[in-house]
Amino acid sequence: MKLDAAPLLQQMQSMGQQAGLSPEQAIRADRSDSSAVTGLTHGNSASKDFGQLLSDAINHVNSLQSNTSDLRTRFDMGDKNVSLSDVMIAAQKSSIAFDATVEVRNKVVDAYKQIMAMPI
Repeated sequence: MKLDAAPLLQQMQSMGQQAGLSPEQAIRADRSDSSAVTGLTHGNSASKDFGQLLSDAINHVNSLQSNTSDLRTRFDMGDKNVSLSDVMIAAQKSSIAFDATVEVRNKVVDAYKQIMAMPI
């Protein structure tokens, strides 16, 4: 299985832009020693941020699935404003998002198992 890094890099850059950082600022912030120390001293807030990020991702997948269900129902009822292509694209988006969420969950479970198997 070969992975193409270009889409991942583009997604990371767009997320940085949404956060209000230029690519240079994001690189500097990532390499900054002071940010690493801040992350260590404020570990509790980092876990809250991760929890919020995870919750937002799950809510996004849920909204995609709800939107798909709504479009399917409207198409089945004969709504002229909903085309078959709209329904199929929404279904694929929600399917891909769900599959990605399951993969992330699997990786988190694997990481947990590895940590629990470490000798003390």
